[in-house]
Amino acid sequence: MAGVRYKRILLKLSGEVLAGDQGFGIQPPVIVSVAEQVREIVHLGVQVGIVIGGGNIFRGLAASRLGMDRANGDYMGMLATIINGLALQDCLENLGVPTRVMTAISVQQVAEPYIRRRAIRHLEKGRVVILAGGTGNPFFTTDTAASLRAIEIGAEVIMKATKVDGVYTADPEKDASAQLLKEISFKEVLIRGLKVMDATAISLCMENNLPILVFKMGGKNNMKRVLIGEDIGTLVGSETR
Repeated sequence: MAGVRYKRILLKLSGEVLAGDQGFGIQPPVIVSVAEQVREIVHLGVQVGIVIGGGNIFRGLAASRLGMDRANGDYMGMLATIINGLALQDCLENLGVPTRVMTAISVQQVAEPYIRRRAIRHLEKGRVVILAGGTGNPFFTTDTAASLRAIEIGAEVIMKATKVDGVYTADPEKDASAQLLKEISFKEVLIRGLKVMDATAISLCMENNLPILVFKMGGKNNMKRVLIGEDIGTLVGSETR
């Protein structure tokens, strides 16, 4: 563990990350690349929990805007996260990484129910734990699920994988003058309305002093580079230097 910044992390993956350039579904080369990066940090001795979204398959909020009942839409989105979790588990285990999928919704034929103490025990045994099904409740995002699970399992940081280098002052794809922020406080994220995670998730992290490290997933070995201390991404915390 020498030289590793964190012993236990919660990795937040959006469903869109798994879709790659095609924008929907699961792109095999992408999910294999994600699994390979996770394997690298597991080999460093880091305990890894993963909360995964389902936006590459179904978005409950988007469906509700088209007239679907919001609760039904959100439950469908939770099921999508389980599909993604099972796909990632398969890739990890093909690489020799022991993995458990735990869900907030009971689907016992394919995954374990989420039990906090059992999840921690899996982590202590060196297993990657994929925490699917969101919080198990409609009207909450997987960002909020990531914050909640990270606090429950005693993670030292949330590592949020994105398609950009970190947190910018504005959307870098729309504003050429947008600047990358290396550090920023929770309060400033909320005040400025920056799209790091939703406000509920940010508030949970702020109340529990749980830092968020936002980094680009696409870079080769970026996850490992972050954990060994390279200056990558943006650190969101209680105080900034």
